[in-house]
Amino acid sequence: MQYVALACRCALGVVFLMAVFGKVRGREAFLAFRASVPDMVPLATGRATPLSVAVILAEACVVVLLTVQWTVPAGFVLAGAVLLAFYAGIARVVRSGSRTPCRCFGATATPLSGRHLIRNAGLLAVTATGGVAHLLTAPGDAHPAGVAIAMAGAGVLALTVVFFDDLADLFAGPPPTPGHL
Repeated sequence: MQYVALACRCALGVVFLMAVFGKVRGREAFLAFRASVPDMVPLATGRATPLSVAVILAEACVVVLLTVQWTVPAGFVLAGAVLLAFYAGIARVVRSGSRTPCRCFGATATPLSGRHLIRNAGLLAVTATGGVAHLLTAPGDAHPAGVAIAMAGAGVLALTVVFFDDLADLFAGPPPTPGHL
């Protein structure tokens, strides 16, 4: 179970790190993310910037918590909470029929759709699996081959999530019209 937990930790860490980087890599990226937030969450005027910063800080905290061995359970819990919040925000956008683009990993023109709900459900499954595997793992030394396989699997999983829109477009065509799951 330790290798499953390690793979989930690494995959989520890379995904959240890429999400932070995509939002703070430049002024335009942050402004684009901030502009998408009111479509996902009903906010009072002037609350988009603080909430956007809070989201980025929460994502960064997930990365740090998953990196430190004794804070891993908290990292899985925070990752789950953030992903559930994103899931609710994406569902709100999809139900409204808005063409709000996905700003998860930076500026793209791909509107949020049911695909993103599926992606986030998959990430929630990875989070739950990793959390349970971590709790069931007895302390002990890891074999280098097991660590290498876990890291390779985490890399493939993380890249699949980060480039999810491109892969979905490649295999399923353009996203469906918003408002239809």
